[in-house]
Formats: sequence, structure tokens, C-alpha cells
Amino acid sequence: MPAANSAHATVPRHVAIVMDGNGRWAKRRFMPRFFGHEQGMETLLRVIDVFAARGVQYLTVFAFSSENWKRPDEEVSGLMNLVLIGVAKYLKKLAAEGVRIRIVGDRAGVSDKLRAAWDEAEAGTAANTRIQLSVAFNYGGRWDVVQACQRAVADGLAPAQIDEAALAQRMALAFAPDPDLFIRTGGEMRVSNFLLWQTAYAELYFSNCLWPDFGAAEVDAALAAYAGRDRRFGGVRSAPEGVPQGA
Repeated sequence: MPAANSAHATVPRHVAIVMDGNGRWAKRRFMPRFFGHEQGMETLLRVIDVFAARGVQYLTVFAFSSENWKRPDEEVSGLMNLVLIGVAKYLKKLAAEGVRIRIVGDRAGVSDKLRAAWDEAEAGTAANTRIQLSVAFNYGGRWDVVQACQRAVADGLAPAQIDEAALAQRMALAFAPDPDLFIRTGGEMRVSNFLLWQTAYAELYFSNCLWPDFGAAEVDAALAAYAGRDRRFGGVRSAPEGVPQGA
């Protein structure tokens, strides 16, 4: 895991976002839900640059949960196609802007075509360092813990060897520090099975803004709220020795 910042850093190193409100945004405009998802992708492209400009190094977004398969087939199919369109349309732009892309989630549950698009996005941006965008797709926090346990067993660890460190090394976001700031848009106040392990000490920020309307002003409001928090990590005023920033 990368080295941690100071426990009192005013800018979060890692921000995680539940991008909620696309469907309601579209409904208010008497448009199909997919129209909201399209606008949500445009919003993501804009805010990546804003977060990078503010000094955030890691951005993780919840694009498609393992529970989203329960949605209508038409909407699910549209979301899958939106990923393919997004890679084809925006990959070169993101690569040129220094964005590194990683996909986290259960790849076994998606099509070969979608996996190939993910591979292209990751390979095409692997050398970039300005900001790292992790897209959680077909992801669930409970799935993440289970798969980490399964990997530990497959690696031959005895029960006594399966501790927090062993599991942390096998989580889907093991390559990044734990999120410092968790943002959810759309007015709902729940984590919805997103990064359950990793957000144990994240600061939570809930915005009434629907995701397609989330812009620089909303980013700055969330970052200002974070800067005003006193992060105690279960202690009195600072992280205990050995606990990384955001962990």
C-alpha cells in the first residue's frame, strides 16, 4: 500500500464516490433513465479533472454494483453499452490528461467484449500518474471481503495467518490507500455495500445534488467539509501509530 499522508492533511488523498441520482435527474426532465446515465458519464469526466486540480491522487467511483443486475434488462444493457462507448470515445482524452484507469469488481460476471474494453483502458493508461481513477463495476463490498478470504485460502494461508493485513493485501483496492473521503450524491444517506472494508475510517459526506449536476462548486464544498473534520481514527486527536491515513 502506498505511503500515507499526515493524519491532518486538508486535501484527501483518496476520494470515493457513490454517483447517485442519474435516473431521478432524467425523470425530472421527462427523459428515459439512460439519458441520465449518459449525463452522469459526462459529469464524471469533468470532475476527474477538478479533483486532480485540487490535489486528490486517487478517485474511486461506484459505476455498477453487484445488485444492479436486478434492474430492468433494458437499463442494464444500456449501462454495458455505455461503458463500451465511453472507452471508445474518451480513452485517448483521459490518457492525454494523465489519468490512470483501473477497473475493480467481479470480471467473471461480464461479457468478453466488456472485459476487453477494460483491458484496453487499463493498458492504455498504465503509465499515467496525475490521478488514478478506479471504476467499481459489478462490485459489492461484501463480495470484496469474500473474494479476499477465498484468495487467502487459495494462497495456502492457515486460519491463524488470515488477519487484517492478509486480507487487506487481497482486497480489490489493495493498490491504493484507503479512502479518506466518501461522497454520496442524490440525497440518500447510506453506503450501499460500497467499499465496506476500505471506508472504515473515511469521512462521510452526503450531498442532495443529483450526480449529473455535481460540478466544481460541489467538489469544493465536499473538500471544505473534509478539511474541517477532526480525524481521530478511534483515538483522541490523531491516527494511532501503525494506522495509515484513511485506514
